Amino acid sequence: MILIVNTTSDTSITEEIRRCIDERSIEAEIVEAASLKISHCIGCNYCWLKTPGECAIKDDYEIILKKVIHSDQLWVISDTALGFLDHKGKNIFDRILPIATMYLKFKGDQMRHVPRYDKRTDIGIIYTGDVEKEYLERWNVRAALNFESRSLGCFAKDEVKEAVSCMY
Repeated sequence: MILIVNTTSDTSITEEIRRCIDERSIEAEIVEAASLKISHCIGCNYCWLKTPGECAIKDDYEIILKKVIHSDQLWVISDTALGFLDHKGKNIFDRILPIATMYLKFKGDQMRHVPRYDKRTDIGIIYTGDVEKEYLERWNVRAALNFESRSLGCFAKDEVKEAVSCMY
């Protein structure tokens, strides 16, 4: 299953995605998250130590995290600010941390967190606004590596069809 989380107020993006995935008979769930209350990670480590796999912050993100765990792909649609994802888009990534454990292992010459679950969720980004695409793509590759998953790429709003071609 594919999970698409739209943190922007622009629903025309998800309408276009819906048309494209319907044409290709792709199973996906779209969460319009612009109006949801999704706080930033406070770095309390409860998701590792006190409530393993569960974030201590009780807000609307709990629903999204449960869907991420069971998804083959996560696509985050985000506005940009200062050349990067805005705070809403970044919060989605930061709050994924409960799917990892606090334990570390070497993977090649790099240290990685040990995943909590057997399932891996590949990650893609669709963005609006100005961003250095090459930098965002490198960041997404690194973020995906932290969860032993793959980056599906980063696509501007006018590249939705290209993004959907990466959905399976």
